[in-house]
Amino acid sequence: MPGFKDWIKKASNDLKASKKLSDDDDTFDCSVFHTHQCVEKVFKAFIVFTQKPIPKTHDLRFLLVRCAEADSKFMLFIEESIHLNRYADNSRYPNDSFYVDKETIEKAIAIAEEILDTVKRKLVK
Repeated sequence: MPGFKDWIKKASNDLKASKKLSDDDDTFDCSVFHTHQCVEKVFKAFIVFTQKPIPKTHDLRFLLVRCAEADSKFMLFIEESIHLNRYADNSRYPNDSFYVDKETIEKAIAIAEEILDTVKRKLVK
C-alpha cells in the first residue's frame, strides 16, 4: 500500500502539472483540475499518515473534515477547499458554462501550493 510520502509525491506532481498547463489558454481547464487533484492527494496523504483508511471520494470538504479529526487546524482551509472543489467535475468534462481565466488559475495554484506546503510541514514533525 502506498505510504504518505507516495501521496505527497503525486500531489507535488499535480501542482507541477498545473503550473505547466497554466501557460496556455487552451489548457486552463486542465491546469485548474490539477490544483484540485493536488489538494485531494495531499489530504489523503495526511489521512494515510494518521493511519486511517482513505475514503473513496473526491470531495475536498469531506476529506478536510477527516483530516481535522486528527488536527483541528485543517479547518482553517475550509473556504479554500470549497473553492477548489468546484474544479473537480466542472473542469473534467465539456461544460459550456465553465470558464477559467489566468487570474482564477493563479489563485487556485496559490491555494494548492499553500495547502501542500502546510501539510508537508505537518508530516515532517
